Amino acid sequence: MIIFKLAVLILISALNFSLISCDKPKKPNVLFLLADDAGFEIGAYLNKIVQTPNIDALARRSLLFEKAFVSVSSCSPSRSAILTGQPIHQNGMYGLHNAENHFNSFDNIQSLPKILKNHNIKTGLIGKKHVGPSEAFKFDFEATEEQHSINQVGRNITKIKLLVREFLKNSSDSQFFLMVAFHDPHRCGHVTPQFGPFCERFGSGEEGMGIIEDWHPIYYQWEQVQLPYYIQDTEPARRDIAAQYTTISRLDQGIGLVLKELESAGRNRDTLVIYTSDNGPPFPSGRTNFYEPGMNVPLLMSSPDKKRWHEATYALTSHLDLLPTFLDWFDIPQQNLDENEVTSLTGKSLLSLLDHDPPNDDTTAVFGSHNFHEVTMAYPMRVIRNKRYKLIHNLYYESKFPIDQDFYVSWTFQDILNRTISKMGIPWYKTLKNYYIRPEFELYDLNKDILERQNLAYKKDFLKLRNEMEEKLKKWQEDTNDPWRCEPHAVLEDKGDFKGNPSCLTLAHDEL
Repeated sequence: MIIFKLAVLILISALNFSLISCDKPKKPNVLFLLADDAGFEIGAYLNKIVQTPNIDALARRSLLFEKAFVSVSSCSPSRSAILTGQPIHQNGMYGLHNAENHFNSFDNIQSLPKILKNHNIKTGLIGKKHVGPSEAFKFDFEATEEQHSINQVGRNITKIKLLVREFLKNSSDSQFFLMVAFHDPHRCGHVTPQFGPFCERFGSGEEGMGIIEDWHPIYYQWEQVQLPYYIQDTEPARRDIAAQYTTISRLDQGIGLVLKELESAGRNRDTLVIYTSDNGPPFPSGRTNFYEPGMNVPLLMSSPDKKRWHEATYALTSHLDLLPTFLDWFDIPQQNLDENEVTSLTGKSLLSLLDHDPPNDDTTAVFGSHNFHEVTMAYPMRVIRNKRYKLIHNLYYESKFPIDQDFYVSWTFQDILNRTISKMGIPWYKTLKNYYIRPEFELYDLNKDILERQNLAYKKDFLKLRNEMEEKLKKWQEDTNDPWRCEPHAVLEDKGDFKGNPSCLTLAHDEL
């Protein structure tokens, strides 16, 4: 009888443990899928032309974010912000990392792979790294442009598939964080024009282009593309978009291969999958801008416990929320971290959104910080965006907005440039002059003006709102120790006699 009762107690205990362990995977993992310069050219985001069946299928198994925003619209800076949880003026990655640009985060920055390694979680990065110093962002497993051709590890979806398989095979008994950073659909006409403006011919099977075994190229008619409002309606621009669509379909097929590898390894049942893009697409008002096309990006979060699958949220979210989300998923409390691991995180975990949306709060806002893209493109901007309004502060407003090299040679920009020079009309929502020349402040009512054409910053009826948003933006800059927080009309003094009492000292611009 005693033996029988003991057996019953053991059985009950085992059942209770089983029920508890079902609430969350025993060894939760993360698969982070990052696109390169991708916007909303996805079926799940209502693009009816581009074919993205794999991303669409992922979206049906995800919570889809309608209001996700980057904290900077530039490649290396955005990746550094994601991997540190800090805006670029705080982590030091002011511009692009590669070639002559040579920007790096601070040497002592504590990045996500470092934090996870300290907590015995295996890390991997396949594809585009594009941040530095390399040791500050060191993953346990790396197959990036530092060891391979960027096109091979970022666009060759067969090679990516095999690298993912290798990582998962070597991580069969480990918790892991795997970042697959595709190079599609980034432009390549500036560097390797033989492959087409978006490298859409790379691996296509055409003569001299090589072949990617798992890729089945899809070609689009330029007349049929879904033209977004921020791109002019001309043949060169439409042909540009058609080329972009081809590489987006390659990205989609690559994501399908990666997810299949995850399932084949049996890790889909304990892995959080997140998909987003580092910034908006490389078109006017997109990448390098804080207008909506550059700042608003797709974000999908698929939980293995099927929470809020095939639902959407309009909660304001930022890429600065991703690192806190990853830490939360791995049960690494921020307050228990070594003080040198993470400092001054302003983001928040997104996992609570898998249960329900937060109460409606009109005070919620996201922030952004931009300094450079290429080294020659100094144009610092700061931004605050709430549910209805956006305030952009252009610190170098007396300079003309710069154009990066690969966008400059694009069919889209050359069309705008040549039509402007020859005094031809442009079926576009802006002129090149008002694209280049921007006021110090731009304030938009996004409920009434999603195109961001009516600047309210200098309207009498909106001065109070502008001042309130300015104050909140300044407070965020102070909280994140922004060296540019006194620009452009004052100098920050925070050392020597001003240590402990940082002050903005006037340059007397108003007196000149």
